Amino acid sequence: MMNNPRRKFIKMGALLGVSSAIMPLQFCSPAKKEESATIEEAKAAKSKLNSFGIQLYSVKDEMANDAKATMAALAGFGYKQFEGFDGGKGVLWGMDPKEFKTLTSDLGVSMVASHANVFENLDAQAEAAKEAGLEYLICPWIGGQETIDAYKKFADKFNEAGATLKSHGLKFAYHNHDYTFETLEGVMPQDVLMENTDPELVDFEMDMYWVYVAGVDPSAYLAKYPNRFKLCHLKDAEPDKGDGEERGVLLGAGEIPFSNLVKESTQLGMEYFIVEQERFVGTNPMEAAEKNAAYLKNTFEY
Repeated sequence: MMNNPRRKFIKMGALLGVSSAIMPLQFCSPAKKEESATIEEAKAAKSKLNSFGIQLYSVKDEMANDAKATMAALAGFGYKQFEGFDGGKGVLWGMDPKEFKTLTSDLGVSMVASHANVFENLDAQAEAAKEAGLEYLICPWIGGQETIDAYKKFADKFNEAGATLKSHGLKFAYHNHDYTFETLEGVMPQDVLMENTDPELVDFEMDMYWVYVAGVDPSAYLAKYPNRFKLCHLKDAEPDKGDGEERGVLLGAGEIPFSNLVKESTQLGMEYFIVEQERFVGTNPMEAAEKNAAYLKNTFEY
């Protein structure tokens, strides 16, 4: 903590029975300059985040019970964007595309994307997604592969899916886990996916939690491939206890430096910031969603 000259003299004045009101002005002016500089530093440290979203899997049980009420509550917390998943009723939770789009419009939110099985019935999924107002369909999982050649084959599949979605006016993205950031045959699989996919057809969604716990610096990796990651998952991690368990915690309660990450990533092409939480300690999914929204509102400048 920096020493504050004004505080020292106020304390001295109190000890000597002298009112701080009659202290010489030269003792006050440095503190004012310091206070002004501190405020400016705080402003500069904040990132400009106009809006943020939530991956609805974070509240999957609530979505299964009452999707409309859950989405309304999340909008009330301040989320302006939703990212979906297939919870057994399709990515639109049994609603037809027009009904779904009307719902999100009424709530004042946009359904930016959904995780989906992009390797089956993609044309039909794309038609419904486009009508419902989505921008992306995202491949959420391919599993760890045994060879680098297997990852190259997935890169080809990503290009094909991207071309199909582009023909429908949509975009394709791949969401990582830790396994693509673990070296295989002397190569990082994520690099293979990045370098063997067409930037015009394939975007990426960085799950910052999984990159971080794999031992890779998310910021450095974003800088390695600027403008390739258009979406990200914000999920914090508590310090590693060495037990191999998941480390997910409320935003701001862990050790991932999101203030810097968000600021830096916006300069590297990131467009969508999506909260996700799958582990709940001392809280529950809806309470965590509300607290995470409050964290983003209070941490970042709008």
